Amino acid sequence: MKTKPNLTFSCRSWLAACGLSVLSLAAHAQTFPVTVDSCGENLTFAAPPKAALIHDINMTDMALSLGLQSQMAGVSGITGWYKMSPEFKQALGNIKEIAPKQPSLENILALKPDFFFAGWNYGMAVGGEVTPTTLKKYKIPTLVLSESCIHVDKARPPASMELLYADYLKLGTIFGKEAQAKAQIAQWKQRLAALPKATGKEPLRMFLFDSGEDKPFTAGKFAIPTAMMAAVGGRNIMDDVDASWGTVAWEAVAARNPEFLVLLDYQNDGGADKLLQFLQKHPLMQHTTAVKNKRFVALRYEELTPGPANVAAIEKMARAVNR
Repeated sequence: MKTKPNLTFSCRSWLAACGLSVLSLAAHAQTFPVTVDSCGENLTFAAPPKAALIHDINMTDMALSLGLQSQMAGVSGITGWYKMSPEFKQALGNIKEIAPKQPSLENILALKPDFFFAGWNYGMAVGGEVTPTTLKKYKIPTLVLSESCIHVDKARPPASMELLYADYLKLGTIFGKEAQAKAQIAQWKQRLAALPKATGKEPLRMFLFDSGEDKPFTAGKFAIPTAMMAAVGGRNIMDDVDASWGTVAWEAVAARNPEFLVLLDYQNDGGADKLLQFLQKHPLMQHTTAVKNKRFVALRYEELTPGPANVAAIEKMARAVNR
């Protein structure tokens, strides 16, 4: 997927978590060095980064919700694809964007960051010029988004909400905010545990439509929407696709007859409404239960890629499923 956070939620939830844990934070000052796992490789930090570069809107939302602005030298991969909410713009402040889409090695070296948070197909490409290996030569450690590890490690487990929790905790630990991250994760788990689940003998058959006409681009076994659908009692009908994000055949989607659609709203060119209209005219998809009954929820990019916006998006999804 090219690759968007309900920052309103993020900031509010962080403030709530922060408020609950001020005393505990003071009582448990974090010590360094710290070591975290990044796609199976250990990354050790003797001290928190002071000039981080964060790629993409979902990962930037993680950093902003942890209050890392003063330790961020730049961001990349946001304005070339997405519309920023007023809340996101305010939280980002004057932190500059070095590339509207994928950053080049030249872009990164010019910024002189001491840390890079990105992922495979989220700012980096396997075999490309920007990788953890190429950046290591310049003493720039790279934390790789866990969802994207499947591109270099085929033995990864299917998607679960750990994709969000693990990365958020790693980021907090690296920046000396482990306790804050743990408090936020605990609050997220409480919110998800309180959700109503879809009713029925079998899980609700759900399908995510990102884009594409000849073939739909969607989420497979290793992408976080599969875990988000499970969190509301549904099942991604493409959870047997051995990929994170990828294309499938319309015939396969229609044959599995989705009962509920998740439409990725890029907020441009007609957005989710255009996706639904396309499905309503499609010779195969127009006959599926979800399309005939207009059962869908529209979610933005940052709500469907690992980041703080996932939790509010799952709540939104649960309301739509149980409507």
